[in-house]
Amino acid sequence: MENLPRNKKIILFDGVCNLCNASVQYVIQHDKKDVFRFVALQSDLGQSILKHIGIDTKNIDSIVLYEAGVAYFYKSSAALEIAKTLGGIFTISTIFRIIPTGLRNLIYDFVAKNRYKWYGKQEACMIPTTELKAKFL
Repeated sequence: MENLPRNKKIILFDGVCNLCNASVQYVIQHDKKDVFRFVALQSDLGQSILKHIGIDTKNIDSIVLYEAGVAYFYKSSAALEIAKTLGGIFTISTIFRIIPTGLRNLIYDFVAKNRYKWYGKQEACMIPTTELKAKFL
């Protein structure tokens, strides 16, 4: 995956999920250090990244945070790592690391399973505005 930016953290997200899209917009607004880039899980690049890091593309309906050549996180660990990277007030959320990962992921999976019912879904992946195109790979 040599064509990915080495100095950016890549967030793979469900491109048709309204909750996920709102979360991406929130991260973009608070990413003052321009650390993150975004890729829809459904895209060819998203599928390639998942395959590259060894995540079964059929079983993932989660957020994935990937730092090329360094590490990857998914589910609740990805959310906490994103919050930590945003810094400031968001670092408070790292207190949730005291909760065992399995329990955090149970809660995460419950929300993920119901996200379309609660927040709705789009027919197609979000198309970024001209100003935001550089944030998406």
